Amino acid sequence: MSLLIKNIKALAGIHPIDKLILKGSELNNLPTIENAFLLTVGDKIKSFGKMEEISAANIPNTPNEIDAKGKFVFPSFCDSHTHLVFAETRESEFVDKISGLSYEQIAAKGGGILNSAKKLSITSEEELVESALNRLQEVQSQGTGAIEIKSGYGLSIEAELKMLRVIRKLKTLSPLTIKSTFLGAHAVPFEYKNNRNEYIRIIIEEMMPRIADEGLADYCDVFCENGFYSPEETDKILQAGWKHNLKPKIHANQLAISGGVQAGVRNNAISVDHLENIGDKEIYILKKSNTIATMLPTAAFFLRLPYPPARRMIEENLSIALASDFNPGSSPSGRMSFVISLACIQMKMTPEEAINASTLNGAAAMELSNDFGSIAIGKRANLIITNEISSIANIPYFFGRDCINRVIVNGE
Repeated sequence: MSLLIKNIKALAGIHPIDKLILKGSELNNLPTIENAFLLTVGDKIKSFGKMEEISAANIPNTPNEIDAKGKFVFPSFCDSHTHLVFAETRESEFVDKISGLSYEQIAAKGGGILNSAKKLSITSEEELVESALNRLQEVQSQGTGAIEIKSGYGLSIEAELKMLRVIRKLKTLSPLTIKSTFLGAHAVPFEYKNNRNEYIRIIIEEMMPRIADEGLADYCDVFCENGFYSPEETDKILQAGWKHNLKPKIHANQLAISGGVQAGVRNNAISVDHLENIGDKEIYILKKSNTIATMLPTAAFFLRLPYPPARRMIEENLSIALASDFNPGSSPSGRMSFVISLACIQMKMTPEEAINASTLNGAAAMELSNDFGSIAIGKRANLIITNEISSIANIPYFFGRDCINRVIVNGE
């Protein structure tokens, strides 16, 4: 199958094929071609350029055609942090938040992660697949083409394995490219409240070997926060994960400066995610590392937390990514266009910076930027075609709606 998109107002996100991540001021560069065409063959980008060059593009006979007059085309979003598999929503806790309870207070009375774990334990694998597949179809329609999904609402051997098997099933049912993360260290189950070392032993000695034997996860994550897992416990879990080829990704500094950034960098984490609370030491450590700083502004929005200091991070030449944190408790949305709007409105990122952080750098945070996140010959044909808009800035400007006309995944 071939697809020709022609008369594109502007083709955006054209980075060299070997440009796998953007740092600092590079993020503000979103290369474009005006009055452009793009040709896909199969699931790959075959060629692109200015419309006057189309005759030299070796177009196959009778391709499917899309006239994109007045429209922008850019790479699909790469959402590198979600908890998209869950049993039920938690809107009752939403009301608790409105009434003034903090995240920690809700968790202390059995809400939060433990609430989701309780509901998941009595939900069948088939029901979880069905509900998660609906969410995947929703985020695909909103422009996401590659996504990471975490476990962490199981908190027992069988329930964690159930979640990861659901994610494996989703990989076969959805056209999206999916990465899987083991997050057994999301919270400490109630029954291990006074014996947390035993639960950590179960994670390391019982869960990880079975996950590795079945090839169920790409990454290992830990919620390194006050009241959840300490930096020392995080080290122990992540180091065990490396032995099972589970590369580290980490929840860090959402609720306070917790030592999570240091633990992530110390263990060569692919990314440290959240960073609502971050200081000079953490920024310096990230600057000296290859770890990506992933920000989740919809979680800060929903929980009324401080937003990460994106401008400072960019000025310090960090590699930053944006993701949705789609989950039932603190970010019940996978709409990446709204993530971009918040990044611009609340974190003072330019539209170009926010789009790059949501595409190429999002792909890098899943180790997918060889194939996703930018317009380059040979990369996956995962594309967004906008409505007729005046500029790329319309995407964050119209924060209440998507400026999306069509989403192409794998060339279709």
